[in-house]
Amino acid sequence: MLKFFAVNFELFIAKRIHFSKETGDNSRRATPPVIRIAMAGIAIGLAVMIVSVAVVTGFKEEVRNKVIGFGAHIQLTNFDNNISYETTPLAVNDSLRSALQNTVGIRHTEIYATKPGIIKTDNNFQGVVLRGVDSDFDTTFFKKHLVEGKMLHIDPENPNNDVLLSRSMARMLHIACGDSFLAYFVNSKDVRARKLHIVGIYDTGFSDYDKLFVLCDIRQIRRINGWDDDMASGIGIFIDHYNAIDELTDELFFSLIDRKDRLGNTYYIRSVKDLNPMIFNWLSLLDSNVTVILILMILVSGFTMISGLLIIILERTNMIGILKTLGESNYSIRKVFLYVSFFLIVKGMFWGNVTGIAVCLLQSHFKWIKLDPETYYLDAMPIDMHLSTLLVINIGSLLVSMFMMIAPSFLITKIEPAATLRFE
Repeated sequence: MLKFFAVNFELFIAKRIHFSKETGDNSRRATPPVIRIAMAGIAIGLAVMIVSVAVVTGFKEEVRNKVIGFGAHIQLTNFDNNISYETTPLAVNDSLRSALQNTVGIRHTEIYATKPGIIKTDNNFQGVVLRGVDSDFDTTFFKKHLVEGKMLHIDPENPNNDVLLSRSMARMLHIACGDSFLAYFVNSKDVRARKLHIVGIYDTGFSDYDKLFVLCDIRQIRRINGWDDDMASGIGIFIDHYNAIDELTDELFFSLIDRKDRLGNTYYIRSVKDLNPMIFNWLSLLDSNVTVILILMILVSGFTMISGLLIIILERTNMIGILKTLGESNYSIRKVFLYVSFFLIVKGMFWGNVTGIAVCLLQSHFKWIKLDPETYYLDAMPIDMHLSTLLVINIGSLLVSMFMMIAPSFLITKIEPAATLRFE
């Protein structure tokens, strides 16, 4: 029993310092304000870190998903294609589709075709890109953002002239769901017109793409270009985990580098990051901003705790002198005050978690903080919280804060028992 008490002596003293509730004229006057300031510094710093990471993670996730929703994680196209939407087709066969679908990490594949054109109405016109899809089209993304009408349905047996376009495009051209319009396309020989019927309107908030893409039956584009039934601009490849995109892109590139379609075309594999370098480079820069915020918040919180610990040590100078007189080592006394720091940090982190998580949950459900879609591609500040991220932030903050407490605890070694007891 005595051995157990000896082992926990520092913790016992630390609890007495932190949890005792002295009153009267001899009560501690400085400690309560110091504790509040130190805990507030930790709480505010941690709350800012949680909100910052949740916002940036959510923002990157939302923007990335929208770019992928308009295309795919990885695209397989003709090697001869340039960066325009006027594409050179490749012939897609079942063996190629089967090889892709059986690759570990690939969730879904779908063929597509693109064709630039112009929509002409009575009062306006607009350049667009017709994106043709087949019956294998994954409608999840556009169903999520469908605001009027119904989802585009592709019947394998019966081609149709139905289209899905964006709300911003509909407003610009003064057309609505249920209306029809003429679209004009240029092929190698002449200009061709098609009358298209609007069955649904979507709104993703991603203005750059909303003003550009019109979804239609891929057979419309095949007829305009004079393509065979197995021809397409490419294959969209969706994968299980975004983090594996670079690895899968390289794997597919090298596995298909020697293969050709029936027309002798070479396959070209590119990831969504290769196709949209400006957007993804911009998103990568956000990681640097978060890193700076995390470092600043940890430093501010840490220095607040350092100030608090120094004041607590100075306030307990007489107690330190008595402990040294009774034979306690500097190391043992330092452990006492490191325990006190630990109690303060944990309590501050508790309130920081409560505040940060509460702000994130409120924003996630009520969308109080709005954004300009024209600038940020989103209409509200996004939130994406994960338990693993919260654990990393909390554990990292605790370790760094405790590490910063080691240096100020050395002040205890400079306190002489004789000098402290003389002024008692």
